[in-house]
Amino acid sequence: MKDLNALMQQAQAMQQKLQDAQAKMAETTAEGTSGGGLVSIALKGPGEITSVKIDDSLMAPGEGEILADLIVAAHADAKRKLDEVNNALMREAAGPMAGMNIPGMPKLF
Repeated sequence: MKDLNALMQQAQAMQQKLQDAQAKMAETTAEGTSGGGLVSIALKGPGEITSVKIDDSLMAPGEGEILADLIVAAHADAKRKLDEVNNALMREAAGPMAGMNIPGMPKLF
């Protein structure tokens, strides 16, 4: 019975760590750039765009297609960085359970 109580306490501690990691993820930000810094996009949490910066040189007539491509590339860069940070937070929170495949439980990274 002692072992079961210890296991339950460990499960509750892990659940708290996962909740803390999710809270950190919601506040995590990442910035992606493209075009050598001509376009930058900041993302927060699950991917919410919080800012877009565009160099004035891209505002010239005929630059719309290039600008659109750079915005997409900057977003992809920021999303990749945000995903890396969020995955690291979840792996840290999962501790030794990270990567385990226990039947009937969701896989933790």
